[in-house]
Amino acid sequence: MMEHVRTLVHRNRLTGLGSSLAAAAWLVLLGSSASAQTDLPIYRDELVNGFQDWSWGTRNFSNTSPVHSGSKSIRAELKTWEAISVARASFDSSPYGNFSFWIHGGTTGGQRLQLAALINDTVQTNFPLPALQANTWRHHDVPLSLLRVENKTNVYRFWLQLTSSGTSGTFYLDDIQLGGKAIPALVNVAVQSTNEIRTVDGRWFAVNTAIWDSHFDTPTTISLMQEAGIRALRFPGGSLSDEYHWATGKSGTNTWKWVTSFANFIHVATNVGAEIFITVNYGSGTAAEAAGWVRHANLTNKLGVRYWEIGNENYGPWETDFNTLPHHAYTYAARAKDYMDQMRAADPTIKVGVVVAPGEDSYHNDYADHPVVNPRTGKTHNGWTPILLKTLKELGAKPDFLVHHHYPQWTGQESDPLLLQSTFNWAQDAADMRQQVRDYYGTGGDDIEMLVTENNSNSGDQGKQSTSLVNGLYYPDSFGRLAQTEFNAFVWWDWRNGTDTSGRFDDLLYGWRTYGDLGMVNGLAKAHPTYYAAKILQHFVKPGDRIIAANTDFPLLSAYAARSRNGGLSLLVLNKDLNSSIVGRVNLAGYGPGPEATMRMYGIPQDDAARTNAIPAHQDISFSSIAIPGSLFERTFPPLSISVINLVPEAPTVTLQIQGIMPEAEFVLTLHGQPGVTYVIENSRDMQNWTAVSTNTLSAAALDVRFSSQVAGSNAFWRASWRP
Repeated sequence: MMEHVRTLVHRNRLTGLGSSLAAAAWLVLLGSSASAQTDLPIYRDELVNGFQDWSWGTRNFSNTSPVHSGSKSIRAELKTWEAISVARASFDSSPYGNFSFWIHGGTTGGQRLQLAALINDTVQTNFPLPALQANTWRHHDVPLSLLRVENKTNVYRFWLQLTSSGTSGTFYLDDIQLGGKAIPALVNVAVQSTNEIRTVDGRWFAVNTAIWDSHFDTPTTISLMQEAGIRALRFPGGSLSDEYHWATGKSGTNTWKWVTSFANFIHVATNVGAEIFITVNYGSGTAAEAAGWVRHANLTNKLGVRYWEIGNENYGPWETDFNTLPHHAYTYAARAKDYMDQMRAADPTIKVGVVVAPGEDSYHNDYADHPVVNPRTGKTHNGWTPILLKTLKELGAKPDFLVHHHYPQWTGQESDPLLLQSTFNWAQDAADMRQQVRDYYGTGGDDIEMLVTENNSNSGDQGKQSTSLVNGLYYPDSFGRLAQTEFNAFVWWDWRNGTDTSGRFDDLLYGWRTYGDLGMVNGLAKAHPTYYAAKILQHFVKPGDRIIAANTDFPLLSAYAARSRNGGLSLLVLNKDLNSSIVGRVNLAGYGPGPEATMRMYGIPQDDAARTNAIPAHQDISFSSIAIPGSLFERTFPPLSISVINLVPEAPTVTLQIQGIMPEAEFVLTLHGQPGVTYVIENSRDMQNWTAVSTNTLSAAALDVRFSSQVAGSNAFWRASWRP
């Protein structure tokens, strides 16, 4: 027997429940309201979307009877104040409206439970439920507002706790999820065209390369990279950097050479015209070996390689490290100084970086032999980054940049909606790392750059999410968030990685490919959604453009904006909902657009075209012209779509005045346009042949340009135009 219940407010005097609600409300709902937005399952035959079992008390998350749906449920045999508890990394609750579950009172019923949600290990409130019914499944939808976690950015845990006011006895739970809120009829997209955040860095258009890529040094690779707008490459890539010996092309004790040599890499990099990042071998190499690589690259072969990283993720126990104390921050700092000294002696023009991680206690690796005290807070820490920075400062060694790697998920924790929510972490990471530099390196550290040389969705075994459209959206969303921080490089992992079938392929993940692959390209030329995401980004911004402020009032529609160097405005809009279109109302504050714009889009139609092996043109980015009625306009963005809208400024106007008496008179042409836009003033005798007279970037709405009568007198016609 199953009973579907919906909320009805019931007032009751409660004792012994520890509730902070003077008047309790519980859900006794008849029928459920439909939600256009994607729900977030928590338990469906198993814990999903990265949630883990943090319960205390006897339980079985693989119970086979009774079940509400599927083949399994949660069996709970709890003592008073024990609980079924599920938790995951903190997430934003704003897309969700309620905590939903089915519960069964077992053969006895009468149990009374209280539901709670936690933020930073703190229960927000205890919400009492009605007594469970025997032999009956009942459905509860508890609004997050009643749990006091609605629209919170750091929710991480829920629990159902057995109280002392009811009976004990086994009960069952099934089909636990967070219910999605309804999508608004209109989502506001606000663009502040005069609020500049920073300048676009060419090192954001970058990708890692792999020494096992047998297709790397080919014309196809060069052509695909050029088409995708790749501007920087990293070599030799990942953890193998700490095993790779550049002179032999071998790793560790391997007797074979990797298929991609340094010469192969350079051949591609120079043909693409890419900036180069090299990761030297720290784990099994020496400073002398690294310095030899610098000399070989920059002195012998005049390659001008600027960026050199000392090792790869050396804080991690997964990394090869033959030092007496492996993954030891103090050892790494001392050896890093030697690397810096020898590499800079080989070429003083290079920049050398060290690996760090956010969090003052991250990766202490059970070492406590070099504790450091934060001079600002007075607290002692044993984490990797504090010890590294403090030791480098004491040794008189200054890195040129810090290296950060970020993967928001691990195998078994994959979640499509929460992956697309995780990009807010970029601002937190940047602020954390800069604060650690100020705290532990102190004076003189403000000019140490922060670079991201690895990012992708999941650093573990790969399933279909890595090759899906969801990861295709994660890439530009990650790019857009990072572009609002001080990170000066963004190197995607990676170009080709290889087929993997050991990850997750369940129905809770979007996608159709039967393999995983962190590469943009599989095999010689099979492009994944992340490749097309890189390709569309080059139409959003170019190096030297300016990122400007943009935001939306609904979390599943992300918007980013930029001004080009000549005054055009570009919008990058991502609909991160898996099912529904979203109508965005765009408000361009301080910018008057022309009547027509271009729009490029990549999404479900293109991905489906790849699934059905349609012609290449149908798999590629779409292009169209769209009408723009003014600075306030609406646009519908399909589900799981990447859109780039390129707007041009509205046409300028000119007025002409003559000051003085001919022939000594002066001509004053007043150019009316938009601040930040570059216009060309032209004149003509016949309105057929025009000659450029001056180029001007406006700092205000009007500009007076003066010409002598000799320049102006023989030319009867004048105009101003914007040049893309």
